[in-house]
Amino acid sequence: MRIMNRAVILSIAGVLFTGCSGSVDEPTADAGLLAQVAAPGSAEPNLAKTPGGQVIMSWLEPLGDATALRYATLHGREWSAPRTIASGDNWFVNWADFPSVVAIDDSLWAAHWLAKAAEGTYEYDVFVSLSTDAGQTWQPPVRPHTDGTLSEHGFVSLYPMPDGVGALWLDGRETVSGGGMTLRSAVLSPGTGVQSGHLVDELVCDCCQTDVAIGPEGPIAVYRDRTEDEIRDIYVTRFVDGRWEDGRPVGNDGWKIAGCPVNGPAIAVSGDSVAVTWFTAANNVPIVKFAFSADGATTFSDPVEVATDRPIGRVGILLVDGTTAIVSWLRQGEGGSGDVMARAVYADGRLGPAQHIATTIAGRLSGFPQIAAHGDDIVFAWTGAGEGQKQVRSRLYATAALLATIGEPGS
Repeated sequence: MRIMNRAVILSIAGVLFTGCSGSVDEPTADAGLLAQVAAPGSAEPNLAKTPGGQVIMSWLEPLGDATALRYATLHGREWSAPRTIASGDNWFVNWADFPSVVAIDDSLWAAHWLAKAAEGTYEYDVFVSLSTDAGQTWQPPVRPHTDGTLSEHGFVSLYPMPDGVGALWLDGRETVSGGGMTLRSAVLSPGTGVQSGHLVDELVCDCCQTDVAIGPEGPIAVYRDRTEDEIRDIYVTRFVDGRWEDGRPVGNDGWKIAGCPVNGPAIAVSGDSVAVTWFTAANNVPIVKFAFSADGATTFSDPVEVATDRPIGRVGILLVDGTTAIVSWLRQGEGGSGDVMARAVYADGRLGPAQHIATTIAGRLSGFPQIAAHGDDIVFAWTGAGEGQKQVRSRLYATAALLATIGEPGS
């Protein structure tokens, strides 16, 4: 099953990963392309926001025979000079399981990356480093998991907790003895290390990204579940009164697939408003979907079809206000290209126009496009790839342009 899980990667309904063919988008300066801050060979960008609203972009970059985790902050239309958090020559570098840098509060920041624990392809560990001076200096990294097994640990989400930094990850400790992938969490604090470990779900999809946002009662997590019958739909769970609630489906797609699609969900929260977006190919029909909750993820609306035109998935989301979200995804283009797309989705199911943001490739090198609000604009980040080359790119896009008109669902 582990071999099958790695092999079945979106070869459904013509949604194919196509290698290194295709072209790299070269928009003009007035189209919003930001000056490149990451070096050639960089990839796996991630976007986060500080409590004050500043955008942080992190990425991986080659450093001789090693790999470095770097980050920069966005000021107006310019990225700051990049800073290096850590580097290593034994890191696990993967197009879908990428590091992050997250601001927990004005001074406490957290970063994570992955490193090989042994020679096995998927024997790797999570490392988390904390900073108490807003990313200027970093403490020695620690593992949030303490099982000590040579198994997969990854697909991490970092988030604020009252007593430190929460970490949620996929944990393969049970696979060593023939079990399935689990979802686990822990809290890390400066000076005290790892504490408060929890088993969140005892059987989940093997390699789909997780996501966490902070709701009115605490963290809300979304992930791709897995049943004994191989139904792999998106689930949500809330951390309430010191424990994770039992996970429940956001939408009952009924996607039966005997392998991981490597396509996780995304969540955004504003007060009691919670928005979730995800990819499914149930019944061999690829769709990007969206569901809205007005009660802090207690209940969700019926899913809305955001994109049905050759979507590959790799979704992102943000909330403009309590009733308006912006959803991004990757679409299969012509000749192996991949289109970074975005549109507004309203709580009542209406859709704004689908807008083309950038062109990369449809294959793995392009990774997972990222999205974050930046004043009156939205900043997008992705891995530009083509002809065997890759480099992290970013651009601004006016939020108003995505809210201008209302389209029809599923277009």
